[in-house]
Parts: sequence; structure tokens; C-alpha cells
Amino acid sequence: MGYRISIFVLLLGAWVVLSGKFDAFHLGLGVFSALVVTLLSQDLLFKDRKKDLSVRLSETFGFIGYVFWLLWQIVLANAHVFKLAMTREGQKEMSPRVVKLKTKLKSDFAKFVFANSITLTPGTITIQIKKNQFLVHAISEAVEKDLLSGEMEERVAAIFEPELAT
Repeated sequence: MGYRISIFVLLLGAWVVLSGKFDAFHLGLGVFSALVVTLLSQDLLFKDRKKDLSVRLSETFGFIGYVFWLLWQIVLANAHVFKLAMTREGQKEMSPRVVKLKTKLKSDFAKFVFANSITLTPGTITIQIKKNQFLVHAISEAVEKDLLSGEMEERVAAIFEPELAT
């Protein structure tokens, strides 16, 4: 029961922050919406509830750090794609390709975070995930090398599957 209440409070808090409306109608709508979503999707968020609070907090703070690292990577990738599009040297360097990438990540959630991180980074798009193999479109050889370096996967593993991190 405490789990459901936690999910409800998180959803209602997000509603209040994002709506910015504090009148009775909007707050009532927020309560109703949060309640419906909580009842329909209570087993989707934090599916593995066996982990204790310290592990959850570690994942949360690790993920927050990861988001800042990812934002910096997005800025760098934007600069690279801009160079590819706007300079003659960049246009010569541009060579789109599909890269097969085998991952060591085991959980669906870690794979989900990894795939979305790839897609959020300009110059790459995750096309397909089959078991432990990703198909990724990369805009250039430099982007492919960055992807194959494994740094992003390693950072995701360090947060959600520390036993796999090197």
C-alpha cells in the first residue's frame, strides 16, 4: 500500500509542478489523473521492489549525474553534427552507416536507458534492439567510434547493473 501511495504522491507532485495551477478544479483534476494512472500502472514503475532504499537512492543519484554527463555529450554531438553540415571538411567526413552493437546490459530498463541515450545524442539513432544486439544509425565514422568506445554503456551499467561495470 505504501508503494501505491508513493507513486500517487510522485505523480501528483509532477502534475502540480508542471501545471502551475493551484485552483480547486486543476488540483482535483490532478488528483483524479494521478489516481487513475497509479491504479493502471502501479506495477510498471519500480517493477523490482526487492531492492532496498539505499540501492534506490544510489541509482537515483547516479542517474542524476548521468543526465548531466549525457547533456554535455548532446552539446558535443550537436557541435560535431553542425561541423559536418556546415563545413566542406565535415561534408567529406559525413558517411552514414548502420552499426551493430552488442551490449552486456541484461535488464530491459538499462537497455531502455541506453537506447534512448543513443537516440537523444545527435548523429545517432537506435533502429532496433534484439536481445543483446542494437542496430544504430551513425552519421559518421567519428560517431561510430564514440559509440563503440563503450563509455555510454559503461555509465549506464554502473548505475543500474553495477555487477557488470568494469
